[in-house]
Amino acid sequence: MAMVFVLLTYGGWNEAAYVSAELRDVGRNMVRALLLSIGLIAVLYVLVNAAYLRGLGVAGMSGSEAVAAKLMRATVGPVGAHLLSLLVVAAALSSASATIFTGARTSYALGEDFSLFAFLGRWRERSGTPARALWVQGAVVGLLVGLGALTRDGFSSMVDYTAPVFWLFFFLTGVALLVLRRRDPDRSRPFAVPLYPLTPLAFCAASLYMLWSSLTYTGVGALVGVAVLLVGGALLVVQKRTPRAAADSS
Repeated sequence: MAMVFVLLTYGGWNEAAYVSAELRDVGRNMVRALLLSIGLIAVLYVLVNAAYLRGLGVAGMSGSEAVAAKLMRATVGPVGAHLLSLLVVAAALSSASATIFTGARTSYALGEDFSLFAFLGRWRERSGTPARALWVQGAVVGLLVGLGALTRDGFSSMVDYTAPVFWLFFFLTGVALLVLRRRDPDRSRPFAVPLYPLTPLAFCAASLYMLWSSLTYTGVGALVGVAVLLVGGALLVVQKRTPRAAADSS
């Protein structure tokens, strides 16, 4: 269960790929963006935890629900703890903004590819945004917040909801890479995969383990997430019988 939350800390690294169509020289800059951002986050994460261990020790960390604020209070005083809390709020807001920006574009792409969701694949030229996808995303977020509000620990419940689906789709992405390269080996591809096929196989194994862990150690939230996923599977079956023209006109 600890790994589910720790790896959530690194969550979002993959979302840079969602805006790949809007990057210049995507074959080079996307790789740079992913490697530099993940490397920077990993270094910062290790340094921050080293500071926690040095300042508080293992006992001090395990006895606190706000480790960073406790460390700042012990080293700088109450003012430092308040300033750090404001920094956490700013970081949360900026992360939410980036997630809104990238997440709506996946729904927009869904609308372009699947006739049943064609209403999502509309681009508002005046604002340069997928407006309908943004509205739908906001509605889904509202439902998740409502789910969290009905439970004792809202944040954990939302992690329970997202973690199994999150790791399942990571696993399926790795499998898709293996399948597509085997099915269409001569196709020109913009990105190289170092140490192929060992790298995607290791990624798939790690994702499968985290999927099992999230389902084993989480509660009702995981069941809700899986239920939504099953509904999505049923909708895919329905959309195969929906003519594109009829969906577009609706």
